[in-house]
Amino acid sequence: MKLSRHYVEKPWGRTELPPMFNPPQGARIGEVWFSGSSDLPLLAKYIFTSERLSIQVHPNDEQARERGLSRGKNECWYILDAEPGATLGLGLNHEISSSDLRRAALDGSIERLVNWRPVARGDFFYVPAGTVHAIGAGISLLEFQQNVDVTYRLYDYGRPRELHLDDAVAVARPEAYPRTLAQHVSGDAQHVLVDGPYFRLVQSRSDVLQGEQRWVIPLEGEVRSGNETAAAGECLLIEGEAQLESNGARMLVGATA
Repeated sequence: MKLSRHYVEKPWGRTELPPMFNPPQGARIGEVWFSGSSDLPLLAKYIFTSERLSIQVHPNDEQARERGLSRGKNECWYILDAEPGATLGLGLNHEISSSDLRRAALDGSIERLVNWRPVARGDFFYVPAGTVHAIGAGISLLEFQQNVDVTYRLYDYGRPRELHLDDAVAVARPEAYPRTLAQHVSGDAQHVLVDGPYFRLVQSRSDVLQGEQRWVIPLEGEVRSGNETAAAGECLLIEGEAQLESNGARMLVGATA
């Protein structure tokens, strides 16, 4: 089935999106979620930024369940476009204690502690739960994640939104981001981007992960399963042995691990 699009307004979002979208006029849209039933284990969404997101962190499965949630939030980002000079914050420049992390969030010095790195189209990052992170301005990306809406904000540049210091400090790993979790995806060859332990994600031009419930997100071209078609800006959820026809479309295909 084709998943419905849900537009989410954010203070750091945009009033203009790529032409394949049809958001409410004048709304500042930061995220486009592909929604299905609430018990789906994974979620695909687009993110569009005009300002930096908060410096934040997500819990792992155990930490989430201690807080009454169904699961934690491990995620990954596929960069679709980035303005010149755009950056992502991933991890810290060096390891610090939890108490120092709290102090840095309170006095704003966390902005200098975060490792801001330049990004470009085709960059890919796996972001484990516990990673201190922030998406910068001028970036369009696809996010694939465990399906839970939980974010603990450490710092928000003075914007009048709630922070979650106790939970954020408790679940954060205040350390450097592992270089092995970042890569650049070039060309059209099939490429395994994530291979567990929480989900899998593959760039492909053919029907991969067959036999699994899978999320199919076209990047270029059109795909079809049964009577449903999808192009860039859309997402199909395909069950089990259902077949996917692509005619060479370039897509991301995700499934549980």
